[in-house]
This record gives sequence, structure tokens and C-alpha cells, in this order.
Amino acid sequence: MNTYRTWFSVAVIGCLTLCWTGQAAQSPGELFLRGYSVIPSPRSVRLETDDLEFSRNWTYETALPAKHIAVRSLLADLRELHGLSLGPARSAKTDVVVLAVRTDAVHTEAKKEIHRQAYRITAAQNRILIEGNSDQGVFYGVQTFLQLLKANGKGSLRLPAGTIQDWPAFELRFLHWDTKHHQDRIETLKRYLDWSARFKVNMIGFELEDKFEYPSHPIIGAPAAYTPAELQEIVNYGLERFIQVVPQIQSPAHMTYVLKHPEFADLRADGNNYQSCLCDERTYQLIFSMYEDVIEATKGVDYLHVSTDEVYYPDLCEKCDQPHSAENRSLRWIEFANRAHKFLSERGRRMLAWVEYPVLPQHIRLLPPDLVNGVMSGNPVQMREEVARGMDQLIYTSMQGEELLFPDYFSVERNGKLQPGRLEQTLRDISSSISQGRPIGVYGAAWDDSGLHCETFWLGWSAVAQYGWSPGLASVGQHLADFVNVFYGPRVGDLAGIYRALQSQARFFESSWDRVPSHVRGRAYGNSRAKGIGGEREDLTLPSPPLPDAAKLEFAPIYTSRYAELATSAARMAEANEALVERLHQAIAGVERNRYNLEVLLSIANLAGHQARMIAGFRTVEQLLSDARSAAAGQHSERALELLIEARRQAGQIPRDSARVFQSLRNTWEKSRFPKGQEVNGKKFYHVMDDTKDHWADRRPDLSYMIAPEESIGLEEWIKKVGEVARAYAKANNLPEPEL
Repeated sequence: MNTYRTWFSVAVIGCLTLCWTGQAAQSPGELFLRGYSVIPSPRSVRLETDDLEFSRNWTYETALPAKHIAVRSLLADLRELHGLSLGPARSAKTDVVVLAVRTDAVHTEAKKEIHRQAYRITAAQNRILIEGNSDQGVFYGVQTFLQLLKANGKGSLRLPAGTIQDWPAFELRFLHWDTKHHQDRIETLKRYLDWSARFKVNMIGFELEDKFEYPSHPIIGAPAAYTPAELQEIVNYGLERFIQVVPQIQSPAHMTYVLKHPEFADLRADGNNYQSCLCDERTYQLIFSMYEDVIEATKGVDYLHVSTDEVYYPDLCEKCDQPHSAENRSLRWIEFANRAHKFLSERGRRMLAWVEYPVLPQHIRLLPPDLVNGVMSGNPVQMREEVARGMDQLIYTSMQGEELLFPDYFSVERNGKLQPGRLEQTLRDISSSISQGRPIGVYGAAWDDSGLHCETFWLGWSAVAQYGWSPGLASVGQHLADFVNVFYGPRVGDLAGIYRALQSQARFFESSWDRVPSHVRGRAYGNSRAKGIGGEREDLTLPSPPLPDAAKLEFAPIYTSRYAELATSAARMAEANEALVERLHQAIAGVERNRYNLEVLLSIANLAGHQARMIAGFRTVEQLLSDARSAAAGQHSERALELLIEARRQAGQIPRDSARVFQSLRNTWEKSRFPKGQEVNGKKFYHVMDDTKDHWADRRPDLSYMIAPEESIGLEEWIKKVGEVARAYAKANNLPEPEL
């Protein structure tokens, strides 16, 4: 048993990576130094000395239709973000914002997919011209214009005079929505699309799992899964904002959401609900029918992501007629990819896949050249093969792996070594890969394995948008400041410090548990190496306070001995948590935008704070038990009983605090997402755990996985037993039976 893991320290590290131009990451840009924040940072900025005043006297002029999203976005966001209404221009041609589309408004020398995203803003006294090379370009110009506006302290707004010319480094800029263990409400996803568009994101990888109805196989869809009409509604909302919501279907592995159902049990590879059998034609029929379902519900989208994530056992099935080997694993994967590609091509979809293990580099030449590898390989041999084949890639980076509660955005100390945070790693991933292979985009993953709320991902998602558009133009420090200004508003206080403090709290929460052999789950089927390898699973738990005997109130100390260092750290973290919660309350009261995001962060801080208070409380309980034991040894039985009852009373406050904190968290989270594992119209969520993977958020069907480690302590049973000890001690010492 690991009785204590040193909690992680958190610190920001500077930008150490070469930027995409081959130079060191730049010092703060001209816009930033003038007090303006834009995400992503524009590539060309030429500012005049003076700022412009922008007030209610301004109007707008455009030949674009009134329903054009650039026009609607300009007017709506001026009202929502800045409290200013803009009317159409009449006769006067001064103080006017002009929106225009001209094919060559900006000369880029880029390929057409990038060229059409370019825009120019020319801001001068009495006239601001926003023009784009296409509808998409002018829309992006509007987003930059809206971010430039800031209060001037005189009741109006200001922005810098000058010229901005801008276009992206990469054609595709993906954010990842993973629904493995939750389902967002439609209005939530539309809000996410609004903010993705403000950051000039143009692709969403929507990992649907069982959160879609699949008309061909309704059994797969969870209760209240998105209907085809609802999915198309989400897609249409994105398309209007130049975002393709790309369906991402986990196949042919990571398929527990399908193979858990008895109806598909005979398609499991070697009985493993994680992996489908690729030697059974019915597997292809099932998977391709699922593709067909989502294609029908995502009209207007050009891509489909078939995942092919971690296909460990493609040939390990009793129906396969070839021996299990590295060669056959790779060829079986290739066969699946080629058949999926043919199916999708016939339906007008370009295929995205993760071309990784078990694919051997020499088999890359067997793949179709227009398949996009969604995870740029670190294997130079495979990369050379992909380039020779003419395959495009996405640069993959991740905002979340297995962290609990909150991502590691900032550097963390692990095992005595300082590891880069995910913001820094994103900059490194993109900057170091831009000159390799044939990258056409970036993919910012945000996995749902640990069940983090998606509101915790916005800092990371914005970093993917930043470095996917303009790699290296902003340091991590500048991006953090820009994010706070753009996402929350300029007068919200030290949000960066709040993020760092919350990460520190989350890492203490994560590291403070013991890891013990699992009593909840059996061994895993295997891992990437082979069946039967690495199958040990662990539970998170802690011991309850010691239970004294009824004779002399003797006990073996725990939280004042083996766990003393943990308890001391917990007391410090509880104090720091109190300050963090105060800062979050102040931020919520003063924030201009995305207040709900801070509500979610507050709920996480409260849960982490409860954990720290619980551990510190165990030490207090044990100290009371020690005092009771001393009183008993001194023949002060009445005092000993009082102290014993007080220890029980203080322990009883812990589960009450837990219930209060957890209920508040659940209420907050369910404002934006459906209840986890809900039953709808008599249809119950069918919960079966993965035979191979062990996700923390999958340990229970509902949200209580977050408090399962605490419940495993058995504190309420301990409280009951202490009551029995108190009664027995009172009886043995001729004291009145205590009222408990």
C-alpha cells in the first residue's frame, strides 16, 4: 500500500520551444503591449500611435445580407459582450464599420483552403473596414474586431488605429468533444460552438459513443441520446459559423459502448467487450451501419473520424484463421481501414483515422493516400512512408489524459522532475511538428476518461486555437493573459492565479489517496503489449480513523503516525482552499462573461477542499481519541467518554459536509449537461464496465464516482462502531448511556 504520495507543486514555465518561423518564441506582441488581447494572435499588425473611440454614434454598412453570420455576430456580440447597439448607416459616411468580401482582399500565397480564411482590418478615424477573402474570412475579421474593443473609462469603447492582416498557418483546427461518460445539453454545445468560432476554430471532433440514437441499432443509444434531428441541428449551427462538427465513432476498438450489450456479445474479440472481432463480416456490417447513421445526421460535413484508437487485438479472435502476430495485427488493421475508406468515399466523406499501433511502417503504402492521419507519428520511418504515400496529417496534442478534477495546465513536479504543463506541451507539439510530414491541421484532444467537466478545458482549447492559427506568435504567459481578458473580460482579477491554485488543489486531491488492489473491478483483459499483461487495477481509498477498544480506549494511531505528513499537508491545503474559494466568489461577482464557467471551477474547488478538510479532520478525530485514551488511563472515565463522543461528533460532520458539497457540485454540473446515467421514459442506462480500460468516470454509472473513494473509507460504519464502543465503555464504567 502506498500510504502517501507527495502532492505535486505547480509552477508556470516559460516558452522554451522554437516557433514555427524558426526563431525563439516572440516577446509580447504589439497588440498585447498596447493592452489589447486577441485569440489567436494575428500574424501581421501595424498600429498607429493613437487609439480610436468607438461609441453609439457609430453605424455599420455592408452589401452582405442582414442574415449573414458576420453581420449577426457583429451586432449580437456588440450587445452581449460590450453593451452597445449598432445601427445601419444612413446618409452620413463617417463613424461607420464596413463589412465586405473580396476574393483577393488579402494576398496570402497560401493554398485556397487557407486563403479563403484571410481577413484584413483597417481602422482609421471615422471608418473601420473589415474585409475577408470569403464569407469565412470576413466572419473571422469580425471576431478579431470584437476582441479588440475595450472600455475607455469614459462610457464608450476604444480600439487601436492601424491595419491587421491575418490568416491561419493550418487549414484545419480541431477541438475534441468526448462524450464517453457524460452528455451535454444542446444549448451547451451551441454555446461551445459560439466560443469556438470566436477563437476561429473550424473543426470539432464529436466523439459520440452511445450519445447518439443510431436508428439502425437503437439499443446502442443511451437514454436521451441525441436524435438524428438534434445532431443535424448541432451540425447546422456549427456550419453557419464555419465549423464542421465531424462525427467521431470509436471503432473497431474502444467499443464497450456497443459490445456491452448482449445483442452483440458474439462480435467481441475473444470475449473482450473492448475489441470487436475483425474476422467476422457482421462486425463490418454493424460498424458501417453506425457510420451510415451519423452520415445521414451530419449533412454538410466533409469528414468522418473512424478513430481506430488503440486497436490492440485486431486479430485476436477465435474466428481468425491466421496466427496472432505483429504482421497479422497490422494487416488486419490495414484491411479495416481500407474497407472503411471505401465505404466513406462512396458517401462523399474524407476519412480521418489514428494511424498508430498496431500499424507497421512498411504497411503504410497499402493505405489510400487521401486518408488523413489524425495523430502525427513520432516514428520517423512511418513519417517518411506517409510522406512518400502523399498522406496528410493532423498534429495531435492533448488537454487531458488521466488527471482528476482539473487538467495539468502548468508545469508539475513528478518524481522529483519538473514536467511541462499542457499549455507548454501544446506549443511544443505544434511548433516542433510544423516542418515534419504533411500537416494540414491540429487536433486538441480533451478526453472524458476521468470525467472532467468540459468547462475546465477552455484554457486548453483556446491554446490549441492559438497555436493552430499562429504557432509561436504568443508565449504561454501571453496566451494565458489573453485568454483571461477575452474569455472572462478585462476586470475579473487574477484568474491566472486561480487556475494555478485550482491545479494545485486537484493534484493534492489526486495524490492523497492510497492506491490498493481493486475490490471493485477484476483484472483487465490486457494492455497494448498483449492479452493478460498489465491487468492489475487499483482503487482509491484511505483508512478510516482508528477504532478504540471498549475496555481502555486503546488504539493504534494512523493519522498521527503513518499518515502524519499527509494530514499536515491536508491542513495546509484546506487553508489554501479557503483562500481559493474566496477568490472564486469575488471573480464570480465581478466577471463579465462565462460566469457559469467559474461556477464549475468553484464546485471543483469545494470538492477538493472537502477532501483536504476530511484528512485534516481525521487527525483531529485521532487526537481526541488519544485524549480520551489518556483520560481513561487516568481513571477519568466521565471525561474519557465525553472526548470519545466529541471525536464521534466531529467525524459525523465529514459525511454531512461531503453530501452538501457533492449535491452542490451535481446541481452546478447538471445546468449544462444531463444527469449522468439517467433513466428516460422507462429506458435505463445499461452500465457495464470496460474489460480492458479502467476509466475513473466509468467506475459508476452516475456522478458518484467522484465520491466513491471517500465512500470506500467506510466512515459512517466507523461512526456507528464508535457509538457502540461509547455505550460499552459507559456501561463498564457505570456511566449513564450516552445520547448519540
